[in-house]
Amino acid sequence: YLGPEAGSEITDSNLGVSTANNVAVQTGQLIGSMAANLTRKFASEAPARVNFAFNSATLDGTAQALLRQQARWIKAHPQIVFRVYGHTDKVGSNSYNRRLGKRRANAVVNYLVRLGVSRGKLQAVASFGETRPLVLTEGPNRTNRRTVTEVSGFARRARPDDLDGKYASTV
Repeated sequence: YLGPEAGSEITDSNLGVSTANNVAVQTGQLIGSMAANLTRKFASEAPARVNFAFNSATLDGTAQALLRQQARWIKAHPQIVFRVYGHTDKVGSNSYNRRLGKRRANAVVNYLVRLGVSRGKLQAVASFGETRPLVLTEGPNRTNRRTVTEVSGFARRARPDDLDGKYASTV
């Protein structure tokens, strides 16, 4: 008796899932969900939000300390790229608040670059201005005057020294 046919014991319905996932990543089909998962990981390990004084895009000491934490995390993940979104409270016109939110996002990006984060890993996107408040109020509110840093995807070119086992297990 020679036994069962070779491979007959493999009944796992997950056979080929790794290949399918690799194809999905390479074709861009999974980037959105992966970016969302990494954004949650980033926010759990480094502060994703920075708040601002009224009518200001100046980074105070607290903001700078939070951004130093962001910079450490970003530099530790060389293949991940980020977007910084600017927000304001509802005081002032919508057009002014959009410009102010953009200045805030640019202030964060410029500070992170001064801390050694590659400019190519960061994008300050157009501001949301007053359109996405965290606290629903018409008056001044520090919680709404913020930037939010999020994972937007992966760098296009991988350097061989960036891809080690620890990095792969993170992403």
